[in-house]
Amino acid sequence: MTLARVLRYPHQDLRKMAQPVIQFDDSLKDTLANLFEVLYAHHGWGLAATQVGIMSQIVVMDISPDQNQPMYFINPKIVAEEGEVESEEDNLSFPGVYIKIKRAKKIELQFQDESGNPQTQIFEGLLSCCIQQKVDSLNGKLFIDHLSALKRTRLLAKYNKMKHHTHSQACGHGCDDHHH
Repeated sequence: MTLARVLRYPHQDLRKMAQPVIQFDDSLKDTLANLFEVLYAHHGWGLAATQVGIMSQIVVMDISPDQNQPMYFINPKIVAEEGEVESEEDNLSFPGVYIKIKRAKKIELQFQDESGNPQTQIFEGLLSCCIQQKVDSLNGKLFIDHLSALKRTRLLAKYNKMKHHTHSQACGHGCDDHHH
């Protein structure tokens, strides 16, 4: 199977609401495997299925340094939030863009495993922030939506300039320095 392409802003599917997963079968396991393949190919920390045009409520994540601790959340729903933290974030759908966002420091997440069994877990810190960004993505909300209109306008101007950037040794940064 061909590696799915990560949709880039302003692709219209990034604003669409994902649908709940209702069939927990081999097709779901294949989708999870494909999402992890895309995540690892891009050296990302998290990927919402909607970022590759799959309109299902699925998030895959691995924030470990060696990318050997895969996690996934099917039909994730944040049911409680606590505290506040400023998170510096990027996103595979916005290559080259980094922004600071206020997120809940701690969340309680309800989700299902690949067999459909309900789970509830508490997450804190970096993992909490990553999950919040991806759950937003499943709901058609982008990380730039957390910015003021002025900051969003400035950021999108910078992003549009970066979109047409060609990486070379002279540019001073790597082309795969992207995490989310």
